[in-house]
Parts: sequence; C-alpha cells; structure tokens
Amino acid sequence: MPRSFSAGGRWKAGNLRDPRVAMRVVIGVLLAANLAMAVVAFKPFGGSAEDLRREQAALEAQLAKLQARVVASQKMVDKVQMARTQGDEFLHKYFMDARSAASQIDDELLRCAKESGIHQLPTNYSYKPVVGSDTMEMLTVTEGLEGTYENLTKFISLLDKSPRFLIVDRMDTNAPQQAGKLLSVQVMIHSFVRGEAGSLPAQSAAGAAS
Repeated sequence: MPRSFSAGGRWKAGNLRDPRVAMRVVIGVLLAANLAMAVVAFKPFGGSAEDLRREQAALEAQLAKLQARVVASQKMVDKVQMARTQGDEFLHKYFMDARSAASQIDDELLRCAKESGIHQLPTNYSYKPVVGSDTMEMLTVTEGLEGTYENLTKFISLLDKSPRFLIVDRMDTNAPQQAGKLLSVQVMIHSFVRGEAGSLPAQSAAGAAS
C-alpha cells in the first residue's frame, strides 16, 4: 500500500484525491470557521477598544436612568410622608376627641347663644360611622333655638367663625304668627370626632340646654 506521507512528513499532491483526506480537510476548514465565528460572537478577549467604549456608554446611560428613578421614588415618598403629617395635624386640630366632643360642642353652642342673645332649647346628639374608617365618626347635633331674626343671624355668624370644625347642614324655622313674636328654629350641625378603634360611641345621646 503506498504511503500518504513522504519521508519528511509532507503531503503529496496525490493525497488530496483520496476522499477520506479531502473530507478531513473540509472538516478542518469548517472547524476553523466555527472557531472564528465563536471568537467574533463571544469576544473572549474583550472586544475592540471601540466596543468597550460603546458598552461603557450604554452602562452609564442605564445607571443614570436608575439613579433618576431612585430620585423620583424618594420625592414620592417625601410627598406621601408630608401629606400624612399634614393630615394628622388637620385631624388633631379640627376633629375633636370622641370622649369630650359632646361637652366641647355644648360649651361652644352656649358661648354663641350668650353672645347672640338667643335662647337654647333641648339639644340632641347622634353618631354615625364614617365609611372606610374605624377611628372616626360623624357627630350630628340637632339644636333648638328661640329668638329674633337678628339673634339667629348673629348666632349663625358666631358658629361659622368658631374654631371648632362645625358644619351647619340645615335650619328649619317656624315663622311667628304675630308681629314681635320670637322665631323657633331647629339647626342641624355636623362635626367629626376621632378616637381609637372600637372606642367610639355607637348610640344617640341627648343633652339638656339652658
């Protein structure tokens, strides 16, 4: 059988005619091409300087976006905290404590009645839960009054300027049948009270007026 190599280990020209040798050469070329493509695709040596600069610029842009998102999130947290603080301050300033709300309103109505010269009639109190809260209720006060039109006007004005958070919802007036007679008025006033969960009054109450 003729040898495929010369004494010096070189290929002979006729060897390429052997299909097996030719197939080995083709396979070798394909392996070399695949290896070259792998080097280009995966850049095992870090890529060129231009590639590294582009990658660095992309990473810096991504980092800038993340930092901007963090700043925006922090501002949102600060706004939420500020709104919560202001809300708590508003509640403590204008919403009365449930345990002392009735007596505070009594005192305020008595003050307004004395300054306006109007006469108080019996006062009723009722509580209604505020939907979505277990620490707040709406207190409705039905106040009976008797006096002149001027007395009533001054009373409502004083009530409107009260430091308490009182809302005049409705007034029912019975006009006098004769001139000089006093007006009989029933005023409905709303307020809000705060307390601990489960500690708010659940029934109506009545107070005697002077």
